[in-house]
Amino acid sequence: MIVHKFGGTSIGDAQCFANVADIVIEHYNKANVATPGEVVVVVSAMSGVTNQLIAGARAAAEGKDSVYREVKARLLSRHLGVVETLLTHSPERLEVGRLVEDRLHDLERLYRSIAVLGELTVRGCDAVTSFGEQLSVNILAAVLRDRGVRTQAISATKLIVTDDNFGAATPLMDRTRQRLQQRIRPLVERGVIPVITGYIAATEEGVTTTLGRGGGDYAAAIVGAGLDADEVWIWSDVDGILTADPNLVPHARTLTELSYTEASNLAYFGADVLHPKTVRPVTESGIPLRIVNSFNPTHPGTLIVETPSPDRELLPAIISTTGLTMIAVGSEDDTWTLQMAARALQRLSEAGVEVLMFSQSFSEHSLNLVVREQDQAHCLKVLRREFEDGRQGSVCSLGTKEQVATISVVGMPGSNETGIVSHTFSALGKHGTRVITVAQAATEYSVSFCIPEEQVADTVRFVHRELGLEGENEQSPGEHPGCDQATGGT
Repeated sequence: MIVHKFGGTSIGDAQCFANVADIVIEHYNKANVATPGEVVVVVSAMSGVTNQLIAGARAAAEGKDSVYREVKARLLSRHLGVVETLLTHSPERLEVGRLVEDRLHDLERLYRSIAVLGELTVRGCDAVTSFGEQLSVNILAAVLRDRGVRTQAISATKLIVTDDNFGAATPLMDRTRQRLQQRIRPLVERGVIPVITGYIAATEEGVTTTLGRGGGDYAAAIVGAGLDADEVWIWSDVDGILTADPNLVPHARTLTELSYTEASNLAYFGADVLHPKTVRPVTESGIPLRIVNSFNPTHPGTLIVETPSPDRELLPAIISTTGLTMIAVGSEDDTWTLQMAARALQRLSEAGVEVLMFSQSFSEHSLNLVVREQDQAHCLKVLRREFEDGRQGSVCSLGTKEQVATISVVGMPGSNETGIVSHTFSALGKHGTRVITVAQAATEYSVSFCIPEEQVADTVRFVHRELGLEGENEQSPGEHPGCDQATGGT
């Protein structure tokens, strides 16, 4: 059995849905040669949908009715457009179209409830963001049925049991495994393809939770472990884990084989194609994980196993993240303390704002925070409520410093005898990159730094050359005819 997980960019529009359906059917037919129905599918929301859902919820909490209604209208148009394009002459069209409309009416009612309360809790945010996956799984299942394949759309809220840590719930694996074996295994044995929502889950009491940003990959790994799958395949829009973002370095090289530990390190440094928690369930079960490209399905991608081949080439990877902003909170005198910094981080965590990097400088009496641009307004609102209500004396000054990007260079033990960190800093100095802040673990194999966003493309290309990573793939990733290259999804 292989669990196939498709991310948001893989189902970005109608053509991409059709492409995914082709991939699923091809693998299903291959599986049928040996044992019928050895395919399970896990699906994210369409690209960008989760961010739109969150934006609508935050607007509702601020009483901006027209904003959340516009979000609902855009989502309705986008999803119905896919249904109309792919199921024009299908008896599935009316049923799936009604389901999309009904679910988005439910979303609007939830938005209205948030508006009445005037507050968006993390639990409420989980309820809102669950809608994206619910829509995409039903559309994909209908497309597959229209092509003659037996499928069933299933919400992971009925399968993955978690604690009540809303926003980043932890699965209860024994209970989850029991449900997967009881509800999914019989479908698979009958030759039915289960199409399961990624990212979302539920408590024992049935309250919707989420597994955190990028939790669709994590959900697929949980499903794979619970079903004792042979492999888990994560389908994205690049040829596996690469030495750099192919949109910045067109001939970035694929890391063909990694250990579980190496892949985990790359994920924690921000590799977009792999969620940090994804590796854990497959590691515990010894299940191989493969990262592959839904727009170039013949490419072998990156294989992640316990013990990689000793003959593989060891290469460092450059991981870059854009669309970020730096926010400073502090005081203009000596009243800023470590306790205040801790309080700021705690409040942001409670509000569901992910801080990608931070630096504490007492010479500046401030805490610098790197967050995503879409979280900027919400972050400022949370910090303003905590520190600018007069309770904290002269604290605080608060504001946005600049638009930034982060770059991490992650090496593998044995890949660079001269030391990847010193080599990277030498390259930055040679290129004249302005480094705003640095984060480094107690290792010579990795380093992260924050730089102005406008410098990220040239810096990544220069460092890639300086580290001797120039090479050519069979096909330049990122060029996918017929599908929009949107970003986002869970």
